[in-house]
Amino acid sequence: MAAKVFESIGKFGLAIAVAGGVVNSALYNVDAGHGAVIFDRFRGVQDIVVGEGTHFVIPWVQKPIIFDCRFWPRNVPVITGSKDLQNVNITLRILFRPVASQLPRIFTSIGEDYDERVLPSITTEILKSVVARFDAGELIAQRELVSRQVSDDLMERAATFGLILDDVSLTHLTFGKEFTEAVEAKQVAQQEAERARFVVEKAEQQKKAAIISAEGDSKAAELIANSLATAGDGLIELHKLEAAEDITYQLSRSGNITYLLAGQSVLLQLPQ
Repeated sequence: MAAKVFESIGKFGLAIAVAGGVVNSALYNVDAGHGAVIFDRFRGVQDIVVGEGTHFVIPWVQKPIIFDCRFWPRNVPVITGSKDLQNVNITLRILFRPVASQLPRIFTSIGEDYDERVLPSITTEILKSVVARFDAGELIAQRELVSRQVSDDLMERAATFGLILDDVSLTHLTFGKEFTEAVEAKQVAQQEAERARFVVEKAEQQKKAAIISAEGDSKAAELIANSLATAGDGLIELHKLEAAEDITYQLSRSGNITYLLAGQSVLLQLPQ
């Protein structure tokens, strides 16, 4: 009797486990910022997009494919040529996400790895098209304009694949070795030219200063000559007195001066 009871309990537990497994396989979760596409073995990919939450599917018959619909960053490096045939290395940073309502079409025509299939190809296409319109100097001087043109064209192109680009920016822009060396040589030449111009201007200023100084000395000499012609030797005697007064003042401030009366002398005893 006890054996039959345990056997019944075992069958009941097995039935519950099987039913739980079936229910568990029929449930799936769609997290926030995600969307699900349903693949039906008999009807193919369904046109509806399942939003966030817990949902039911028919086990084995239906399968949910979940897409992340949040923005994701991606860097795409491209080597292309400018209008003047200079090699340009560009890295483009893109923030992208799929359009949720177009997930069935994206899954059917491109696949789950749509970003790997689409973004590198259309980015290379747009960059080559835009960069070819500018020469190397314009790419440096008008970088903002180039970035905006790339962004507009790339957003329009990505929309045809059901993708939204929130931000497109040029994060890296370099040129070939020959062009870089030419730019550096040009900058050095400009610096040398500026230095030479400064030297010339300095010499001109020194020349003007010398002329002004010479004119001042000439004018002073002329004034002195006129004064001597007018006052005779009196002006010279006046300058002698002023000089003597200045010497006397300087000597009076020195502690190493000895004053002697008229007729006295000082003998220094030198060591034998």
